[in-house]
Amino acid sequence: MSDVLDLAIDLIRRRSVTPDDAGCQSHLAERLSRAGFKCASLRYGEVDNLWATHGSGGPTLIFLGHTDVVPTGPVDVWQSDPFEPTLRDGRLYGRGAADMKGSVAAMVVALEQFVAEHPDHRGRVGLLLTSDEEGPDNLDGVRRVAQHFRDTGERIDWCVVGEPSSKERLGDLIRVGRRGSLSGTLTVRGVQGHVAYPEKALNPIHAFAPALAELAAQRWDEGNQDFPPTSFQVSNLNAGTGANNVIPGTLTALINFRYSTASRAEDLRARTEVILARHGLDWHIDWSLSGEPFLTPPGGAVREAVIAACRELCGISPEESTGGGTSDGRFIAPLGVEVVELGPVNATIHKVDECVSVDDLEQLPSLYQAICKKLLA
Repeated sequence: MSDVLDLAIDLIRRRSVTPDDAGCQSHLAERLSRAGFKCASLRYGEVDNLWATHGSGGPTLIFLGHTDVVPTGPVDVWQSDPFEPTLRDGRLYGRGAADMKGSVAAMVVALEQFVAEHPDHRGRVGLLLTSDEEGPDNLDGVRRVAQHFRDTGERIDWCVVGEPSSKERLGDLIRVGRRGSLSGTLTVRGVQGHVAYPEKALNPIHAFAPALAELAAQRWDEGNQDFPPTSFQVSNLNAGTGANNVIPGTLTALINFRYSTASRAEDLRARTEVILARHGLDWHIDWSLSGEPFLTPPGGAVREAVIAACRELCGISPEESTGGGTSDGRFIAPLGVEVVELGPVNATIHKVDECVSVDDLEQLPSLYQAICKKLLA
């Protein structure tokens, strides 16, 4: 059994559902310490974060990952225990196999091999892990660590995120940026009453409907060469008491913008509020910015290194995408860091019977090590 497969199996066995790290990071810190890395545990609240570095000076390349996983759902619908990793038909099955304990294992093995071959490499190479990537708020994970880096003057130049980026085969797609995510919790107030006497009530559903139609029809921007146009979606709409003879007194809508570098969060907020005010609603909205959009432009050193590694080792020129949801790269990029995401096929992430190809898993350390060599050897 290969080193990376053995390590991935060890990590998957640990029931590290957000924010519980279940000992993953301490185990990895012991390994990296033996390889000469300086390891620091940054624990905030219930969240564990591991910061490990090798070398000194600059430039600095880091690998970014998470040890937490999403819940399994009903265990009886899995073909095998999600926390008992199983090899079947050339694949490793288990929660976190693809998202992203396989990548974490590959990062660690790649870093061990790189510093063993290049003990006097230029600059620094590092690993940042969190146990709060899959959570709803991400307050004490990489977001908090990034603030710590600002406060302490930590300098990072390049970051490779191990998120499962590939579509059909390893290295066929990399993420060179991500859209921003802006959410709002909107409350529209009406007057509760009997449905038989609508003149004595004010239905917030009816009042909000024209505003919602206008919001949904808006062209927020045209996007640009790197990003599609900004999208607006309502993910939840709730009102009523459950009775069919009561006009509700309030309506709550959860809205979200996935926006490009063609828009700014403050402009999206302002335009939304202008529309709500124009329709004469009695409303209040609480905004939450999950992350700004970021882009590593063509010609960036880490982007070019990742592309070259995929071409050389996978025999493919990767698609360079800014699609998908968000990742912890959104917290690192604002530090002035070039960020690229490269990881295994994402077809089964968060699903029952999550798995990763053993061949891909065993090739991934070579990809990550190649990136290290191109930038720091």
